[in-house]
Amino acid sequence: MATKIIQREKERLVFMAEMKESLANAIRRSITEIPVLAIDEVEIYKNDSALYDEIIAHRLGLVPLKMEKGMNMRKDCTCDGKGCAKCTVHLKLVSKGPCIVHSGDLKGKSEVVHKEMPITLLRDDQEIELVAEAVLGKSAEHAKYSPGLVYYRNVAEIEIKNCDGCGKCAEACPLKLISVDKKAEVHDAWKCDLCEACVEACKEDGKEAISIKPGKELIMFIESWGQMEAREILIESVNALKEDLKQVEKA
Repeated sequence: MATKIIQREKERLVFMAEMKESLANAIRRSITEIPVLAIDEVEIYKNDSALYDEIIAHRLGLVPLKMEKGMNMRKDCTCDGKGCAKCTVHLKLVSKGPCIVHSGDLKGKSEVVHKEMPITLLRDDQEIELVAEAVLGKSAEHAKYSPGLVYYRNVAEIEIKNCDGCGKCAEACPLKLISVDKKAEVHDAWKCDLCEACVEACKEDGKEAISIKPGKELIMFIESWGQMEAREILIESVNALKEDLKQVEKA
């Protein structure tokens, strides 16, 4: 399978590949099988803020936490689900107003990825005190365990012919992918999302100089929430897909 890396960053990976949509979709769906660390239980001792305890717990569950190496899924741990150091991370939050309570105020063995996520607002003399347990889980069970976002689309095939350089297509393109000198030219064609705004603008001017159609290649985007690198999400997703196929074979 021919693959071309377009963008490779710690939390974002973009690549083009010649593959069937069924395979791309299988990889996309398999991220739900990747174990991710997230807060699962919260015990609130004091909450003077305007938000209910349930809302605070919900917001804490969505805080991305750095993955702990060597952790076990609680159901597979030797502690039989009781919650030991191998399968559970304990976090504590104590804060007194006036202030905005941020995710970075959580203290424990696991590090918060984005420390400026607001949890709640405390006024004068208001307090919040709680302890939380974070465990490994899969987004097939709950969305808070999602490691990131994976999506794909066809790479656009853009053809320009008999162009007089009027510039209508360049003005219409929302992504500004078209420049005009003597005639229209497309740069960074992989960014094109097939909206066809340029095609419609050209037709409104009584011309048909530009045409767009989905190509054979697919372009896949992987964006991490920060718990793991985008490259690692792809690798773990493929491994999960392989494991699922093994189970199908056995069945």
